[in-house]
Amino acid sequence: MLLEGKRLVVTGVLTDSSIAYSVARLAQEEGAEIVLTSFGRARRITERVAKRLPQPPEIIELDVTSEADLAALTDDLRRRWGGVDGALHSIGFAPEACLGGDFVNAGWDDVSVALHVSAYSLASLARSLAPLMMTDGGSIVGLDFDNRQAWPAYDWMGVAKAALESTARYLARDLGRDRIRVNLVCAGPLRTVAARGVPGFDHFEDVWAKRAPLGWDLRDPEPVARACVALLSDWFPATTGEMVHVDGGFHAIAAAG
Repeated sequence: MLLEGKRLVVTGVLTDSSIAYSVARLAQEEGAEIVLTSFGRARRITERVAKRLPQPPEIIELDVTSEADLAALTDDLRRRWGGVDGALHSIGFAPEACLGGDFVNAGWDDVSVALHVSAYSLASLARSLAPLMMTDGGSIVGLDFDNRQAWPAYDWMGVAKAALESTARYLARDLGRDRIRVNLVCAGPLRTVAARGVPGFDHFEDVWAKRAPLGWDLRDPEPVARACVALLSDWFPATTGEMVHVDGGFHAIAAAG
């Protein structure tokens, strides 16, 4: 099994259609011991969904904008396991004003929330977990939507994702000396709770169906989950700072006209 003996932290499990849920399920099937994180009103939802996993895991309170929660996560995992082998960063949020096409008029108060939660949180999570990985190294995998170009209506969340991509590269640079790998999986669009919050999301479905050479199923997170599990395993020991596309090949095909 790819992850036999691994101890993993999985963030972002909200529904059983979420990518994080599929990663958690597949990680357990591949031999990993996992904990989930959640906080606030979402925690009850996470607790219900966690019961559907092969082995219902414990849930740790974590608001990634809270330094107290991040410190408590480190302490909890040190007591629980002594160390950590990997983590999935599946965290993103942008206020309504940051999406939908009024890019220029979004205020800093809203934009700062999007950047903090969706990009800076990768560094925050890495800072919390790195001390627990320094003996044997580890792998941090983040979920991304490739933002090397501008997308309709994605607006400041697109900027936040671009910041996430840069953050991953700098973390890869600084954590490599401790054999900690940091990579992103750039998923094609999937019908998740987060996707439903993006105005005009249906537009992506039409575009992907026409351009992705391998085709793309918006209702199937399994291909993305498999890529995440592979990166969390020992099968990519010399890969870091990478953006791995799991999008049916869409990113490689130029738009007509």
